[in-house]
Amino acid sequence: MQEDKEFQKVVNKVGITTIIWNLLLSIVKMIVGILAKSAAMISDAVHSASDIFTTVIVMVGAKISTKESDAKHQYGHERFESIASIFLAILLAATALGIGYSGLKNIIDGSYKLHANNTFVALALGGAILSILVKGVMFFYTNKAAKKINSNSLKADAWHHLSDSLSSIGSMLGIIGLMIGKGWQILDPIAAMIICLVILKVAFDIIKDAVNQLVDKSISQELADEILSIAKSVDGVIDICSFKSRQFSNKMFIDIEIYVCSTLSLIESDEISKMLHDCLEEKYEDLKHCTVWAKPYLENIEN
Repeated sequence: MQEDKEFQKVVNKVGITTIIWNLLLSIVKMIVGILAKSAAMISDAVHSASDIFTTVIVMVGAKISTKESDAKHQYGHERFESIASIFLAILLAATALGIGYSGLKNIIDGSYKLHANNTFVALALGGAILSILVKGVMFFYTNKAAKKINSNSLKADAWHHLSDSLSSIGSMLGIIGLMIGKGWQILDPIAAMIICLVILKVAFDIIKDAVNQLVDKSISQELADEILSIAKSVDGVIDICSFKSRQFSNKMFIDIEIYVCSTLSLIESDEISKMLHDCLEEKYEDLKHCTVWAKPYLENIEN
């Protein structure tokens, strides 16, 4: 329960910080993008604005996923964070397609050739550089928090920041094209299309990760090997009969069947199982559920 409160506290803190900065950045980028007639900068502003809504989704999903088990959800609500991540990625993909369409349309109809006041274009360049720096810092800040609490949706939000920083680099190149002129203005809509592809890739990765959780993908092989090594080191454990695992959001579930000496009593076998269970729960804070069964070793030999 205490871990869930800490999880929610970290998500809310990062979320509020993210919303404030994205709101400020989207307003600045939209204003200078319109003044400079930069499709890439306007697209970048829309991207930042969309991040506000995705952060809200992350916060709501985290709040629901940390709710205690109830009569209708007896195994908890962790899957809701994965659902929130998928919804977040769909919104991100829709935003990316809108950005790509805008860039392609500008190339087809030749509107990228419009000239803007050089003062405004220079201002837009400054806005792009500011966005690159701010969103880069926000990526590291959010990603660090995501690793701390092992949150996939917060990790997805961190990648939103990185994709925004990359899209701002594209905007910067497009704005430079506007400043140079002489046909180089086409860099602006091209940058918008590149931004589209980058964001679509991020959205795909988020959906893939969330779906893996919803279909009970196992924990990493490295972590599984570590747990098996610990299990074999417990006094009384002869070998491992079977091992199953699944990852839900920031929690993992484990089922282990161990071999013990067949001459042990039921109580003694249960003590070994309990020893392993307590050992794993003490070591791994994100282990929500662990089931250990003991099986007589000689029975396996006879079969």
